[in-house]
Amino acid sequence: MAKFRILLLTNRDSDNVGDQIIEGSVLSIIKGIMSNLGLTPDEYSINSRAADIVSKKFLKTGDPKLLEDAKEAISNADLIIFGGAPLFNYKYQSFYRRTITTLELANEYNVPVIFSSIGVESYDPDNPKSQALKAALELPCVRQITTRDDLESLRKYTESTDIPVARVADPAVLADIVYRDVATPRTLPAVGRAKTIGLVVTRAGIFADNGISWNESKQRRFWLDIIAQLTERGYDYRLFTTGHFSDEVFLDALFRKKKIPARNVVFTVNTPDELVQELNECDGVIAFRLHASITSFAYSVPSIGLSWNFKVPYFYDSIGYSERAVPPEQWNAEAVIPALERAMVSGIDRDEEFLTSVYNTLFEGIKSVIAPDSSFEPYSYEQLKTKLPPQPATTAAQYKLRSQIKFRRTYENYQRYYRYYLAAERRKLEQVSLRRRLSQSVIGLSYRRVRGLFRKLFA
Repeated sequence: MAKFRILLLTNRDSDNVGDQIIEGSVLSIIKGIMSNLGLTPDEYSINSRAADIVSKKFLKTGDPKLLEDAKEAISNADLIIFGGAPLFNYKYQSFYRRTITTLELANEYNVPVIFSSIGVESYDPDNPKSQALKAALELPCVRQITTRDDLESLRKYTESTDIPVARVADPAVLADIVYRDVATPRTLPAVGRAKTIGLVVTRAGIFADNGISWNESKQRRFWLDIIAQLTERGYDYRLFTTGHFSDEVFLDALFRKKKIPARNVVFTVNTPDELVQELNECDGVIAFRLHASITSFAYSVPSIGLSWNFKVPYFYDSIGYSERAVPPEQWNAEAVIPALERAMVSGIDRDEEFLTSVYNTLFEGIKSVIAPDSSFEPYSYEQLKTKLPPQPATTAAQYKLRSQIKFRRTYENYQRYYRYYLAAERRKLEQVSLRRRLSQSVIGLSYRRVRGLFRKLFA
């Protein structure tokens, strides 16, 4: 019997390690589901690819030759699963265009599609981008859509269809199970040891991108105030990121300009292993990045999420701690630190029904394609603890590859900004040269006029 072929599309190549944790979690969930449905590893295959299987060059040029790789991957699949990425984003990202093209190809090749725990940007009836996405989602290849956040918008996107939709947990809520062989088990602080607070910074431009009047200097002052008050209250702290190179640029600048002790800074995070370990060693976390909050939750580490985007309060509301999502008007040490201390006292109560929601819905979606008439039931939460295969630690070869991808993206952005800088400097020189020539022309003209006037007066 031929293997059942699954094409998994996630943000696996992102520098943001949160996206890598999503990919690892979804892989484990799918493998667990296939076992749950009675299939052995020899009876199926998973081709895990980046969701940008439709390239930027194609989006720019429309050259059909650039779709050959995507066509081959899609035509060779029996099922496509989009896992946990912000695939509907259209406001300042191009995810929606890639999603539309992928759906059109899946429909052409008659391959069913499931969206599992994706990020959904708000539905806009007057936005042509939003409406183009809505039209693509009405294609018959779409079998199920679940979201981790905006269910109301998802319902509007699918209102003219009978596609099953639901709001579910993010796959990373199961990170403690999926990465159980990676993180060192957490222990209580030794008597007399200061509790450690993880401080997860973000890139400078994220606020402007989301319509928030906040900039790099304000974020810098915020973290310095947080550090000062934590130190005054007897806490230790660790500054780190979830791995995106632009977040690390901000962190490095903060360290260099403000002389923060190097022992308190983790300059690079490149793998799920590293991020999981950093978060698991904290007693509390203050984070801008959503998956620092979600992964902390998975490991029962209380956190405060700084709400720069609607998805942050959506997550905290879904776990029953809406007060732990702090809006921009309260981004100050006086509000954030007491909120964290209250969270650390209360701890975390994790609802098993919520934790299993992402597994259960994807189980039903895959079952409807593979074995619609079977009587299989999804594993319980207790069963998932042993039935979900653990993600192995990152190998040296994988680490090298991830680092290369990150460095090349960093170099690409450096070259882009360097070209902008050179162009700006060239324009400055041209303007100076023009002003100098104009000034010389005016001086010369004025001299000739004055000389002519004197000749008339004293002729």
